[in-house]
Amino acid sequence: MEFNFLRSLYFLPGIILGLTVHEFCHAYVAKICGDTTSEEQGRLTLNPLKHIDLTGFIFLIVVGFGWAKPVQFNENNLRNPKYDIMKIAIAGPLSNAVIAMTLSVILYVLPITYQSDMHRIIYSAIFINWGLFVFNLIPLPPLDGSHLLLNQLRKFPLLYNNLYKYGSFLFIALIVATLITPKINFLPIWPVIRFFADGFFSLIGVMG
Repeated sequence: MEFNFLRSLYFLPGIILGLTVHEFCHAYVAKICGDTTSEEQGRLTLNPLKHIDLTGFIFLIVVGFGWAKPVQFNENNLRNPKYDIMKIAIAGPLSNAVIAMTLSVILYVLPITYQSDMHRIIYSAIFINWGLFVFNLIPLPPLDGSHLLLNQLRKFPLLYNNLYKYGSFLFIALIVATLITPKINFLPIWPVIRFFADGFFSLIGVMG
């Protein structure tokens, strides 16, 4: 994958917005559910510097996948851990879907010239946030989707522990395999991203 610095500048606003709001929503829902761990760590803020991991940020720009600083919470402080864990987990991806839909509406409502710098920035941000939505719902650690899956598997301790312990290695292996064998996509999330993006564009009447 060839890195284009000028093109990457169009991605920056969407990446910063998506990662910041994603992690803030995790922290906000955790507080609502009774845990103040993230607030005490300074994560209940929309300041990007509190959420963005430099290495993960660079990877997201250059390679196409990356990460932010994970929001921590103590499930022992949650009022209803069984459901609150899932609420916290889904809050981040859902925030990215809302951002993507909101920006899509902005493209429809505002008179933004096609292929202008503003159009490219917003258009890129839409796909970045749909990407964060889809990518984070993959049910493998450390992604948010893993909390949704693993929370349902606590009644099967052996399966739960193995997935929790080795799931992240499987996830990394899939990423590495995709990068070194470009003809075989082991994480075919792009068609799903296009499905959501193009579907919502069609719904509100925006040409992609």
